[in-house]
Amino acid sequence: MALLDQLNPTQRAAVTATEGPVLVLAGAGSGKTRVITYRIAYLIEQGKAQPEEILGVTFTNRAADEMRERVLRLVGSARPPWTSTFHSFCARILRREAEAAGLRRDFAIYDEEDQERLVRLLLKEIGLDERVWSARTVLERISRAKNIWVTPADWAASANPQERELAPVFERYEQGLCAASALDFDDLQLRVVQLFRSRPEICRRYDQRFRYLQVDEYQDTNRPQYELVRLLSQEHQNVCVVGDEDQSIYGWRGADYGNIFRFEQDYPGTRLILLEQNYRSTQPILHAASALISHNLARKGKVLWSEREEGAKVRLYEALK
Repeated sequence: MALLDQLNPTQRAAVTATEGPVLVLAGAGSGKTRVITYRIAYLIEQGKAQPEEILGVTFTNRAADEMRERVLRLVGSARPPWTSTFHSFCARILRREAEAAGLRRDFAIYDEEDQERLVRLLLKEIGLDERVWSARTVLERISRAKNIWVTPADWAASANPQERELAPVFERYEQGLCAASALDFDDLQLRVVQLFRSRPEICRRYDQRFRYLQVDEYQDTNRPQYELVRLLSQEHQNVCVVGDEDQSIYGWRGADYGNIFRFEQDYPGTRLILLEQNYRSTQPILHAASALISHNLARKGKVLWSEREEGAKVRLYEALK
């Protein structure tokens, strides 16, 4: 197939391993986005799935749009697959299933400015000095709490004095959202997970619809996103996640790169594929990077290589005060 001729052997293996769970560990510059888009195109071209039966999830609207456009260029289909961010996907589900989720269909979605305005008002009402607790800092803490399913009551009972101090803000923040028939970005994911857990027949309907799941940047998923993928793949388990535990940098916003290591435990029989050929850097750079990253304890052990064997040597620059 002309489609597969454009891939190297390991990329081809990742694209054609369509059935069952697949974990693709893709080093930097190894073509992971290419693998996802070609997988989707391959599924459509081979007649394994209609475009609307494939769900591709990533983290930015730009990446989702690029994924969709690449697939359409490859297969020329008038019907694009459902590619979106986690948040956009969850918002669409909640609009469709608003009544079952206990929401108004016209619920609002608060952006950062809306959230900060509400928290700033609450800080003033409760009497907390915003020079000590800025609205943005409080929102970051609330977001991290939500993404590990911590509630205002948990903060109120916490041994951490800062959490106890902020518990009333967290509680009133949730009340404020409810009074405005609004959700924040974290709520979008949490409410879909709650919906799928409480209404398994609804979850099963979407599980059956999306027969093939593709998830990009899996090392940056948080616990609600991890649970959402698990719920959507209970029946068919045709889920392919692509990520790199060596590039996880979003722990500060709730990402848990341990999700990569849990994948094989949750999906017995997972096929593991390593994308190690780098198309971006020269071999001297890759040698230096590999020597550094090899000291990390929690990793699968990829060794990146490049056909570009010659290149400038890495230099150490020490900046003095």
